[in-house]
Amino acid sequence: MEHHKEIIKSGCHKILQGINSMSLVNLDDQQVHSLVMMREIARGVVDGRDRKVTKNGVITALHYSIEKMVCASRDIIHMLSRMSYEGLDDQRMHLVLRMKEIAHGIVDKQPRVAITRSEILADQVCFVDEEARDSPVVDSIKISNGDILIDEAQSMMHEDEMLDVDQVLRFENGIDEVEESLMSSGFQQFLLWPSDDYITIEWVQDMMFILEKASQKTLPTEFCHVVQTFVVFKLIDAACNVLCKEPNCVEINCLGEDSKVIVVGDIHGQFHDLMFLLKHAGMPSENQFYIFNGNYVDEGAWGIEVFLVLLAWKVLMPHRVYLLRGNHESRYCTAQYGFKKEVQTKYGNQSEDVYNKFLECFKELPLASVIANRVYTTHGGLFRSIHAAASPSEKPKWKMTPRMDLGSLVDLSQVKRTCIDSPHEGPNILLSDILWSKPSNRDGLRVNAGRKLGLWCGPDCTEAFLKQHNLKLIIRSHEGPDARAGRDDFGDMLNGYSIDHDGESGKLYTLFSAPDYPQFGGKTYNNEGAYAILKSPDFATPSFQSFKSAERPMVYPYIDFDADDMDSSKLDSSQIDTEASTSTFSAPQDASRPEFDFESLGIYNAPSWSVQLPDGSGGSQVVQVPRAPLVEGLPLPANIEEPHAGAYKYLFELVAGLKHMIATRETENSAHVSALRSKARKRKGRGHS
Repeated sequence: MEHHKEIIKSGCHKILQGINSMSLVNLDDQQVHSLVMMREIARGVVDGRDRKVTKNGVITALHYSIEKMVCASRDIIHMLSRMSYEGLDDQRMHLVLRMKEIAHGIVDKQPRVAITRSEILADQVCFVDEEARDSPVVDSIKISNGDILIDEAQSMMHEDEMLDVDQVLRFENGIDEVEESLMSSGFQQFLLWPSDDYITIEWVQDMMFILEKASQKTLPTEFCHVVQTFVVFKLIDAACNVLCKEPNCVEINCLGEDSKVIVVGDIHGQFHDLMFLLKHAGMPSENQFYIFNGNYVDEGAWGIEVFLVLLAWKVLMPHRVYLLRGNHESRYCTAQYGFKKEVQTKYGNQSEDVYNKFLECFKELPLASVIANRVYTTHGGLFRSIHAAASPSEKPKWKMTPRMDLGSLVDLSQVKRTCIDSPHEGPNILLSDILWSKPSNRDGLRVNAGRKLGLWCGPDCTEAFLKQHNLKLIIRSHEGPDARAGRDDFGDMLNGYSIDHDGESGKLYTLFSAPDYPQFGGKTYNNEGAYAILKSPDFATPSFQSFKSAERPMVYPYIDFDADDMDSSKLDSSQIDTEASTSTFSAPQDASRPEFDFESLGIYNAPSWSVQLPDGSGGSQVVQVPRAPLVEGLPLPANIEEPHAGAYKYLFELVAGLKHMIATRETENSAHVSALRSKARKRKGRGHS
């Protein structure tokens, strides 16, 4: 019997090798399910484990195989595109081109090579000998109610029952070695969900590494292959299971002698700055807590990456990492300021489901935190009493503003945070207050009439809130250098933080963690970001660490900028050229702009379709070069081969776009100057008359 077991184990080992070398592209669902289930059974026999093979286990194993195969094929295509074909004879040239064709077929899900079942049996997955094949009973496998239990009691299926496969797409000679070489290079371009649904520190570190490299080496439209929808949904579900159990205001108990708390403000999709912050401040650990004050997405190119990484840390260390909600974690803001478009770009046809999944997660985020019974953090600010919010509104007489009572932590606990958008009125308006309120130098609580969301909160409100709850400090976010421009009564936020209220009971700080903000927009402020460090035993005496922007790749903006929003009455004559030249091109251009991998030619500082120009007010503006209606020099001569042909085409179109941009700018400038001169002549004529 032992001899039979060894024969079966050897046969199952060959089955594993054979199935692992196959592609499943050409199979229907039933064939795929049968083949993968057979592989999982064989794996259990080889490993000598007693385990149940369920439908979910088969699906997980299948997902892993498909991801690995497609990613390996994509890497093969990339590698072969960079190869020089000089010196290859006809046979080797044919092999290389055939490998590339097969890999394209896998990535495109268009099978190009097929082998028959008999060839598979003869070549790879036959049993060792007839004795093993004919053995009626082996203490290996048990089938019961659709599940398969590997134990010591049942029989092995015959090969005809196991290999009911008509066609299989597979790699030709040489591909296995290429795949092994690529997979051992240390960089994988896709993220796999843990097969046991258990996130480890190694998985989170791999995730950050993969996303950081992918942001530099892959197009946004390829992101869905790096982090597939399946992984996004699994991670969000795992995080929501944690977040939904947390109260509106989480209490953070960090009273150990070596405990340290890092508070982070707005990030706004600036993934590379988040990576720098985590490395500079140190990763979350047993003694190092993190509180993030919201606004993870919008106005930056990598909101998905930022939020997924933070969710991963939350799942890994739920009592060391706390994620609060910001005003941009809403349907309204994400539709206006870029995150929805980012999801659409990165997930294509699946984007609606992915976007809605993110929105569901936003609703689970807590609204505030209390650190060591000393420090209160939130995104926006203080809020009104829930009793005042629930009472019917009365029209003020003689234009007097009715008194508004300050809310308490008890009121905060009763807010329904499951609203995806901040309400303008009603008993749940406290949600809007918490996410949108701002500090003011004028005492009292009053409605922000301009924004119509949130409140202005005076120094007396900060003093009353701290005193009522025996707190020493408030750290809020929500305002960057753009919001503070022109407000001389508060700090300009150019170093990432500002002390806004300083009273008898404590202080209120504003914290902003997105340097060189905004990534997309008319003006960048060259500001620093900052994070706050609170240490044991006091926690109420923060130190602030400012940091500059990390280097980040150039990407197309996900926001449509409306030039009509600019107040041209504030521009002087020195800004005429800037106004005329940027108004047309600040909006994102046609996504069909050519792409080319200049790294294949050893060029790592490739010419870009984005140029940075002065905005006329001391800042700078990223301007997208438009596509030109006519490109001189194309089509290229037939004797120019790849990859040089692609590089020439890219450069010709870029030069044409720049010429078109300059010509349009000159036309607009001339028309603008003529209009100003005409107006001046008319005014002068009226003055003489």
